[in-house]
Amino acid sequence: MESSAALELAKHTLLVFGIILGIGTFSGLLARLVKVPDVVVFLLVGMLIGPGVLGLVDIKADSTVNQLILIFGSSYILFDGGASIKLGVLKEVWITLLVIATIGVLVTAFITGVAAYYLLGVPFIVALLLGSTLASTDPATLVPVFKQIRIKERVAQTVMSESAFNDAMGAIVTFTVLAVAMGSGDFSAADALFDLVKQSLFGVVIGGVLGYAAAVLIAHEKFGFLSEYAPVVTLMAVIGAYMGADGMHASGFMAVFVFGIMLGNQESFGLTRAYEDHKLLEDFILTTALIMRMFIFILLGTQVDFGLMSQYLFAGAAVVAIFMLVARPVTVFLCALPDRRARWSFKEMLFMCWTRETGVIPGALAGMLVGMKAPGAQVIASVTFIAILMTILIQATTTKWLANKLGLLIEK
Repeated sequence: MESSAALELAKHTLLVFGIILGIGTFSGLLARLVKVPDVVVFLLVGMLIGPGVLGLVDIKADSTVNQLILIFGSSYILFDGGASIKLGVLKEVWITLLVIATIGVLVTAFITGVAAYYLLGVPFIVALLLGSTLASTDPATLVPVFKQIRIKERVAQTVMSESAFNDAMGAIVTFTVLAVAMGSGDFSAADALFDLVKQSLFGVVIGGVLGYAAAVLIAHEKFGFLSEYAPVVTLMAVIGAYMGADGMHASGFMAVFVFGIMLGNQESFGLTRAYEDHKLLEDFILTTALIMRMFIFILLGTQVDFGLMSQYLFAGAAVVAIFMLVARPVTVFLCALPDRRARWSFKEMLFMCWTRETGVIPGALAGMLVGMKAPGAQVIASVTFIAILMTILIQATTTKWLANKLGLLIEK
């Protein structure tokens, strides 16, 4: 009887996967036709086929299947983003990147928290917890957008890198505030700073070591005996980088991002591959990343709780508007303007102010807070979903238009 139940569950899951792939394929074609980032259409389609409307797909946010898709999908998309980063560009903008991924998260969290305190009428610690949840940008959203829309190189790579590097800071700030909110700890700046440095360094080291090892095994003239298995090596290494970092209480997302940087810059280490082999691996990564985008954003759309959102719709939308139009610009100008090495132009900073979509990572943090029965968790989850919808539907769809207006768009 148990095996029969397990078989039926497996069939149902397989059917759901087939529905997502089928609908996702046509959604991708539609996105290309109307010339918007595919994550926007995936999200809208997910809302349509979810339990709130048609009921074709209903995978719970806290289910094993959903968590597996979120972890691996986000990791692979982030690896894909890292592989497109050039070390030469990072050397030019590293000061801005470091400041905006650390101090910038705190600035965003505080301004958003103040807005939530006055507009939602919640206790300040709950408002600050909401601000912390929304403070980090989302690599699973940003990387695909910049893959489809060619923006001036150093701007695109700075925003993508920020979305990877501020993941650790966002999580640390969120759970530090949570400890205070639940009365299980007092804030310690020294402990928080130590935890951030540890998570960041371990993530960089693990990703760097595995990335270099993978590059050697698939591209070295003598030791590249896994060259024809390069796609499989990337899958193994992405999983290994995330799990290795997570096992050492470091940032798994940072590890896979650095792994991608190492593999994408293998020429810098004297490793080269034949064009045919390089093209094969590139096509595999692009296809796998596309499938992961389909699953992540269609499932994210199906999990939008319309009833919960409606309770705080207007006040929540006002908080998100301040989050987008005040908190982000203040953060960007405060962190990027002093960087004389990068010499950011006003147009570049203006573009970065607008480009900071909220997606999977804040959504996962909000889900965790609900599961832990944190103070104000329902309010936080509601506003987080409002932020996801507003930033993806408004900002992602206007990215190309704004880049063109500011002269930052690179025509293909």
